[in-house]
Amino acid sequence: MLDANLQGQLKAYLANIRQPIELVASLDDAPKSVELRDLLIQIAGLAPDKVSFVRADDNARKPSFLIRRVGTEIGVRFAGIPMGHEFTSLVLALLQVGGHPSKAAQDLIEQVKGLDGDFAFETYFSLSCQNCPDVVQALNLMSVLNPRISHVAIEGGLFQDEVNERKVMAVPTIFLNGELFGQGRMEMEQIVAKIDSGATAKAAEKIKAKDPFDVLVVGGGPAGAAAAIYTARKGIRTGIAAERFGGQVLDTMAIENFISVSHTEGPKLAAHLEQHVKDYDVDIMNLQKAQKLIPAKSEGGLHEVVLENGASLKARTIILSTGARWRQMGVPGEDTYKNKGVAYCPHCDGPLFKGKRVAVIGGGNSGVEAAIDLAGIVAHVTLIEYDSDLRADAVLQRKLASLPNVKIITSALTTEVKGDGEKVNALVYKDRNHGTVHEIELEGIFVQIGLVPNTEFLRDTVALSPRGEIEIDARGETSQPGIFAAGDCTTVPYKQIVIAMGAGSTAALSAFDYLIRLPTQDEAEREAIAA
Repeated sequence: MLDANLQGQLKAYLANIRQPIELVASLDDAPKSVELRDLLIQIAGLAPDKVSFVRADDNARKPSFLIRRVGTEIGVRFAGIPMGHEFTSLVLALLQVGGHPSKAAQDLIEQVKGLDGDFAFETYFSLSCQNCPDVVQALNLMSVLNPRISHVAIEGGLFQDEVNERKVMAVPTIFLNGELFGQGRMEMEQIVAKIDSGATAKAAEKIKAKDPFDVLVVGGGPAGAAAAIYTARKGIRTGIAAERFGGQVLDTMAIENFISVSHTEGPKLAAHLEQHVKDYDVDIMNLQKAQKLIPAKSEGGLHEVVLENGASLKARTIILSTGARWRQMGVPGEDTYKNKGVAYCPHCDGPLFKGKRVAVIGGGNSGVEAAIDLAGIVAHVTLIEYDSDLRADAVLQRKLASLPNVKIITSALTTEVKGDGEKVNALVYKDRNHGTVHEIELEGIFVQIGLVPNTEFLRDTVALSPRGEIEIDARGETSQPGIFAAGDCTTVPYKQIVIAMGAGSTAALSAFDYLIRLPTQDEAEREAIAA
């Protein structure tokens, strides 16, 4: 299964294994079991002195395999074949079970080792999900670090009956001790915080003790990362507080318009952004959501950002780069059936709807691309567009029109999502030309209708446009002196990664220019006396 290039890379990685491991397979006679067996034998053959293949057939899930440190109970299990986005998870699991140290922060490692309790995690993933590897890798590492933690990563598309029985309609979906624990991308810090009741309070106390920054960047997407790099390079004290480093880039599948890089993927770019920021003296505070902004009372004073955990950060200047999120339809039933048939990421959740009927809401590029992708997986796609014509590029529209299992409905207003209490079973829309109401029976709805800026916490603080975007000038300045903004949360007209990076750099340079022009403390005191 592995080509010569991958074999060479994997062989080099396996040389880092410090303690021997065994690949314990549970297989049957199905083609996927044969495929997994061949893969495991191939892996073992790359490092026969450190990796061995064992067939046990002792697990109910087939095909599956346990990566176990020989002579111990330390190990992780994959149910399915972890290729695609999960191949990195497989490589890391081989190394970590084999004793290769993790690059996770040491204080987080110690926190995981000290967790008290028995935690049996199960994660359902799809091979096309770019958010799943973060969850799989975090839980795998936790199970290696703490013997009372176990983890099974389950390929949802291969175990469809199990997915249906447990009503899994979005990935990643995590179960803990048989009960639903969480859905969506989660980092190890988030998982630990959910099972360690004191973690949030400890993080808040740590943040409260921090001295004021020269520049505090709020948001960790492309704009925020660029801003932090530019200010740090100026030698001024820089901090970055982000709800999730990488922002919406983490939810982006293919990126083909990032100049000088012909193709990359969102999570890979986000990892590179974070590593670049870490190359400088930047205080990164991840998993921190801003709740309130308190501007300085006078020019040159300290601005304050209050976080959701109760802590606050102060800084001489602020750069707001909080990004945006998927826009919701705002119709009855949408919230009720979110992750129960209503989804926002066709790449992640599409495989769970194999052979089913779905709808895509939105006729722009994102909506049409989603419909094209889903048409190759599901039984039928209905694309619903509010306007009289689709807004996607002509080449995408031609491709969509060529697909036999796609129906396009324009001039349609979605009015309701229906379900049976557990999952979606219908969508209701109104024909805007004739006023008639129609109902479509289906199992999934993918919403692709644009973005909403993450600026709710800024109301009555800085000037916002009617759409909630932060109003900025050509220098990235907001209506408040010393507060700047950049990226998708602003009035910049085009929401693109490369534009956000440029805007972040502009805001950073403007913040630095603002700082160096502030009066010194002595000058401020003389001006106050003269006044």
